[in-house]
Amino acid sequence: MDSLSIIGLIVGFTAILGGNALEGGNMSGLINMPAFIIVIGGTVGAVMLQTPWLLFRQAFVILPWVFKPPLADLDKVRKEVVGWGTLSRKEGLLGLESLAEAEKRSFQRKGLQLMVDGTEPDAIRTLLETDLELEEQNNLQAAKVFDAMGGYSPTLGIIGAVMGLIQVMGNLSDPSALGAGIATAFVATIYGVGLANVLLLPIGTKLRSIVKAQALEKELVIDGLVAIAEGENPKVIDVRLEIYSRVSKVHV
Repeated sequence: MDSLSIIGLIVGFTAILGGNALEGGNMSGLINMPAFIIVIGGTVGAVMLQTPWLLFRQAFVILPWVFKPPLADLDKVRKEVVGWGTLSRKEGLLGLESLAEAEKRSFQRKGLQLMVDGTEPDAIRTLLETDLELEEQNNLQAAKVFDAMGGYSPTLGIIGAVMGLIQVMGNLSDPSALGAGIATAFVATIYGVGLANVLLLPIGTKLRSIVKAQALEKELVIDGLVAIAEGENPKVIDVRLEIYSRVSKVHV
């Protein structure tokens, strides 16, 4: 569980609602169903219009990663790969067959199976890098769905504000109808800007960082598997892969 995402979400909305309370406002003043429908419905509709169905679905498949990211411990993965190398030195590449059959992670299983089948190291690298690149690009595009929502949301807030003001201007002779129109105008703007900057854009950025971290893990696995296929000493493989752990601690 990513506690930082949860804390950030709580802090962001608490700051907005707390600031509203300090200004003398109340929660009921921020609840406006017409504004909600305009901003949420318009934003989702616009993104659905511009996004292919499979990509739209994938965006919501990876959405839970914001709070529960599938990030691996790169030190643990490195030691695991070095263990594969040690086993390979003792029993040959065929000694990895039982590991390949028991491996639950599809990427690692594919790499191990390629080695067991006697695939050339360069071919292993090419096949796995292609797999990695396609998956990474697909997930990055899915993350951008939330960036797109964050771009449309403020604009839909402005549309809601204009619609509220139109209602106000059309009912100047009826003071009792002015309040609802003004409320819709201002609350729609808050919904649009707040949703984009407190929720949607941060979600898109967080997902991209998680996708990059996953790619780094798989790059480590690729380098390790290729080194094993080339018959390198496990100690040398360990030194080669150690850089990934250092990089992850600084940049991911």
